[in-house]
Amino acid sequence: MEQLDIVIVGAGVSGLYLIHRLRGDGWRVRAFEAGTDVGGTWYWNRYPGLRCDVESLQYSYSFSDALHKEWHWSERYATRAEIHRYLSHVADRFDLRRDIVFNTRITGAAWDETAGLWRIERTPGEAVSARYLIMASGALSQTNLPDIPGFDSFAGPVYHTGKWPKENVDFTGLDVGIIGTGSSGIQAIPIIAAQAKSLTVFQRTANFVVPAWNKPLAPEVEADFQANHASYREKLRWTLSGYFTEVEPNALLSLPRETVLAELERRYAIGGLGFTHAYADVRTDRRANDFIADFVRDKIRSRVADKTVAEKLVPRGNPYATKRLCVETDYLETYNRPNVTLVDLRETPFKRADSGGIATTERHYKFDCVVSATGFDAMTGALLAVDPRGRGGVSLRDRWRHGPTTYLGLQIAGFPNMFTITGPQSPSILSNVLVSIEQHVEMIGDMLGHMRARGLTRVEAEPSAEAAWVETCNALAATTFYPESNSWYMGANVPGKPRVMLPYIGGVGTYRGICNEIAAKGYEGFELAA
Repeated sequence: MEQLDIVIVGAGVSGLYLIHRLRGDGWRVRAFEAGTDVGGTWYWNRYPGLRCDVESLQYSYSFSDALHKEWHWSERYATRAEIHRYLSHVADRFDLRRDIVFNTRITGAAWDETAGLWRIERTPGEAVSARYLIMASGALSQTNLPDIPGFDSFAGPVYHTGKWPKENVDFTGLDVGIIGTGSSGIQAIPIIAAQAKSLTVFQRTANFVVPAWNKPLAPEVEADFQANHASYREKLRWTLSGYFTEVEPNALLSLPRETVLAELERRYAIGGLGFTHAYADVRTDRRANDFIADFVRDKIRSRVADKTVAEKLVPRGNPYATKRLCVETDYLETYNRPNVTLVDLRETPFKRADSGGIATTERHYKFDCVVSATGFDAMTGALLAVDPRGRGGVSLRDRWRHGPTTYLGLQIAGFPNMFTITGPQSPSILSNVLVSIEQHVEMIGDMLGHMRARGLTRVEAEPSAEAAWVETCNALAATTFYPESNSWYMGANVPGKPRVMLPYIGGVGTYRGICNEIAAKGYEGFELAA
């Protein structure tokens, strides 16, 4: 059995930086990737219309000044193809592919207490062992399929947005059904509607949406970012969300109504995720939340011609900003097309599927193909798919049967020498995840270097530190409206999944400060041993 210092699961944004950082520190590392190329999210997701909802300049690595200077983004919000080219460039530039094994899926991992090693199963190939196991498998990588009786019997192609074919899918002349109006559906629907003979959209929950106002990246904007690269990057690390946005210091309701409306109009004209953070009290003050929610609802109504359809697209039941705000281009106007039909599943739920299509309680819809934009088993799904076994043979699935528990989203008590990148109870999916990934990779690299210098070979989250961190995360969430929402942040999109707030909501900068203090105290809360 081959023995390595470190095994990395995944060759996406996290895996690539892990290889670069840890190999540079002198560790023998190898990443195993199920796909045929690097990219992670940007490899598997290829659906039409896909773009990042964080601005291109901010969604890029900061570890290499030379890399930053030589790469030029073409648009404010980069397409999937452009981001994948960027990650491929990173892999080639730093010669990372020689430490990646593609077409290989990790199927299991078990901690060998006697040897102090992880025994890791893979398909295809023989097992390997490693001192450290780092799960860089992604917070949004385990796909979630629709729960419709008979769905497997549909005879036509079914495309999931998170596992899209490499070849081009042509919808010209086809009757298409799409399930889901979250971020993926909202990006794909306008493109598919422009091709298809007919498009039927099945919506379970309407979402709050704001325009992207995407455009070519202005040369002066890029030049400014290049000139002030170091200071901009440092500021990003200490922001609330990991991307630049203005947070109004005054409470919404302390200001005149006209002032607030003018500010919301200004932000709407800018577009993007920054609209979420207009006022700091939006997640804690019911009246402030309702005010902004009503503003966005009115914007939705103003852009859809059919008033009945518009009301179906108006989000209700989830407080504003408790689900990820969806950044769109021409999404609402798509419902003004004569070939697009919106089906509200709250009014007419799914009944069953058959070989020819899908039936609701109202009627049967015949389709040539179906698109599933039903998202992911977020944050825990990819980890539980491997289901590593820690000390005493305890499986992660059993350990997390009541919901995930971690220390900082980095480690799990009972699983020595295993790390999770942007795991549950870290800022992760509430942030510009690239900023959060870099912070986790750097903390792990620093910790392993600290241990090696002292002859230490085992690290594990202390149960008391883990329990205290989980309590901190839950207490923070309880002060907001997040627990009221049926969101994937809460695991509500997966039947049977424990309902808990998955990410840490205290902010990227606050989290970094906590981690820095823990490191300064000799990695307090982690048990380090020989």
